[in-house]
Amino acid sequence: MDILEKEFKYYLEHQEELVEKYKGKFVVIKDCKVIDAFDSEMEAIQKTVEKYELGTFLVQKCEPGSESYRQTYNSRVTFA
Repeated sequence: MDILEKEFKYYLEHQEELVEKYKGKFVVIKDCKVIDAFDSEMEAIQKTVEKYELGTFLVQKCEPGSESYRQTYNSRVTFA
């Protein structure tokens, strides 16, 4: 299973409790736990890449239902 698929599965399994805590925020999930939450997706990415490599964490808008689901996984990691 891909790293980001694992993180998305974690989000799905915990969506209800995460929405209660972070509704409307963009949560950053790494190693199957929320490591931070931000008001915008861009801020979430910019701040998180200061500590972690792109492609190693998931940014997900925290909202009820399936409208906010992202099933496309993008990585800007360059392979040599």
